[in-house]
Amino acid sequence: MAREEIRQDTRTVEQIVDGMSLFDDDLMSMVFDGNIEATELLLKIILKKDDIQVISVVGQRELQSPVVGGRDIRLDILAKDSTGKHYNVEVQQKPEGAHIRRARFHSSMMDSRMLKAGQEFSELQDSYMVFITRTDIFKRGIPIYMINRHFEETNELFDDGSHIVYVNGNYKGDDTVGRLMHDFGCKEAKDMYYSELAKGVKHFKEEGGRKRMCEAVEKYAKDYAEEYAKQKAEIVRLDSLLESIRNLMANMKLGAEQAMNVLGIEEQDREILQKRL
Repeated sequence: MAREEIRQDTRTVEQIVDGMSLFDDDLMSMVFDGNIEATELLLKIILKKDDIQVISVVGQRELQSPVVGGRDIRLDILAKDSTGKHYNVEVQQKPEGAHIRRARFHSSMMDSRMLKAGQEFSELQDSYMVFITRTDIFKRGIPIYMINRHFEETNELFDDGSHIVYVNGNYKGDDTVGRLMHDFGCKEAKDMYYSELAKGVKHFKEEGGRKRMCEAVEKYAKDYAEEYAKQKAEIVRLDSLLESIRNLMANMKLGAEQAMNVLGIEEQDREILQKRL
């Protein structure tokens, strides 16, 4: 790569880092990783519980599906408090990233790892799945949406310990949640209300952690480019197969299945190609 191209790439990465806020999951995960103070602040404000004592928190934690071929997930932050409760906090720029069934899936993945062999189901601790969304995806204008199961007939709480919470990142009220969401949108630490958050943002955007942040952005860009190249190559491959199938069908008067047999097309490709014929 030419020196000018390297300089240009470096400038691009620096500009991306400059434009990041806590609504960007890479920065958010780094700021909260191992940061007990910031995580306690976040959970206390969102859940309105002053007695939360966080004992561990990790950023970018991957949970593998217990099912072969099942879907794995990568959590922005996973925390545990002194009573054993588990918290998964995710930030999402777009509404589709915070789909209500995604919340259900994340919650179940957390629960499935809490009990060891021989433990009673009654020992399962509470879990909180928290989505902080850039916009008000439910469009009710309220700061926090707390979702718990209820008995439909009596409206009493079905206290199974599973909680799903959505935080409206567009909320601008003059209260603790409003100030928290203001801080999540800030690109510079000096503009933030809460020092617990500002210290982390300053470290990763302005001080010693900036290099690590830039490296994370570069890695993401590289991974994205590689994945895009794979997808593009796969599209080209399937297009070529599709053209061959159509030629055989037209020139040799074969059915679709016969043409695919002649070409030796594998079963997994057949399903995709059948839909495009």
